[in-house]
Amino acid sequence: MNHLLKYQKTISIFIVFCLLIVNYKIVLTGLDSNLFGIIFSIALFFIGGRKTTLNLNFPLFAMLFILEFISYRLHTKSIHFLALALFICLIYYNITQKFSFIAFICILLFSSLFNTFFDYMTTEIKQSLCYYVYVTLKNFIPINKIEGVNFYINNSKITVDTACMGLSMFKTGLLSGALLLTLEEKKHHKYFSIIQIFLFCCLLIALNIISNYFRIITLILFNCTEENVLHHTIGIICFIFYQIIPMLFLIRFFKPKKEDIEIKKNLYPIFFIIFPAILIFVTSFEIKKEQHYNLLENLNQEYKNKKGIWLNKEVFKIVTPDKLVYIKTSNHRPLVCWTGAGYKIIESKEVKKGNEKIWRVKMEKNQIQYYSYWWYECNNKKYTSLIEVLLIKLFDNKPVRLVNETTKV
Repeated sequence: MNHLLKYQKTISIFIVFCLLIVNYKIVLTGLDSNLFGIIFSIALFFIGGRKTTLNLNFPLFAMLFILEFISYRLHTKSIHFLALALFICLIYYNITQKFSFIAFICILLFSSLFNTFFDYMTTEIKQSLCYYVYVTLKNFIPINKIEGVNFYINNSKITVDTACMGLSMFKTGLLSGALLLTLEEKKHHKYFSIIQIFLFCCLLIALNIISNYFRIITLILFNCTEENVLHHTIGIICFIFYQIIPMLFLIRFFKPKKEDIEIKKNLYPIFFIIFPAILIFVTSFEIKKEQHYNLLENLNQEYKNKKGIWLNKEVFKIVTPDKLVYIKTSNHRPLVCWTGAGYKIIESKEVKKGNEKIWRVKMEKNQIQYYSYWWYECNNKKYTSLIEVLLIKLFDNKPVRLVNETTKV
């Protein structure tokens, strides 16, 4: 045991290197989507790492175990990539006895798992912001009505683009806050408490929402919802005035108080390196296995799937004279796919089909409007919650598909 502890650092680096080699495709995909954010988070870990009396081996291992259990069952590569990042944090903590809670939040923020969650919520957030903008402006300018993200003013339509309340502005705001907190700690040679960091992050999220709120108001007042130089300039100005400047003012009320401390090393840290490494290796080989989605199993006969074609193993397409139908895996959320294909989402809400709830999306492209109905299907039941169907798939291992029907309005 003493021999292992003597070469703990070398063993840890070797294990990390082997894991990165085994998972190089997943690592490259993760870095491709958030290269700057991930590198920035790693830099914050080295710059802002501090000694802590908390024993973080157990909570980090618990988080890693949960993430890898989900990855193993659902073959979710984005969650597996996050687990790899947490394992590196665990290694760093055991070698140096230092940890940066600010950098840890950044790692979660720049994970593809967070990207997926944000994409899932963006449309609903944007619709809510547009409604409150309508409530604010209706007494000052002649807005005839609002329909989702469409404002009708003097018989002309103004559409708020997809970028408003986007992920890039949200991340940039929190990243700026993380850098500011780290610089403050270095300036005072003291550290913020976890509660202070959490409260400051909550304030940054509130400021980001306020910034986007005033951004939408300004874009409507200037009738500048199409992407151009003025559009982006308004976004930057709102970001500076409603997020950066208030953030620099509020940091004055958050003073780091914790002194650097001397702590005893954890007992047998090698256990918290070897066991998680084995868990990650097992999951790494499992998620490389080919999945069988069974998308057409017990499919309703009304879809006439004999006329359909496979676009890939995760998407089955059926074209009929009056509608377009897609049968997909649960990770292909229509709002994201349609937006990527150039459609503008006007409105998204739950409606009833028979006794079951489904989603109805109103969208537009080339001045033609469409209704897109979609839902998740499992055991011949319809669901509107991704979390609910993933829990069913996670514990019952039953196939889940997403059905999407689209017709012209």
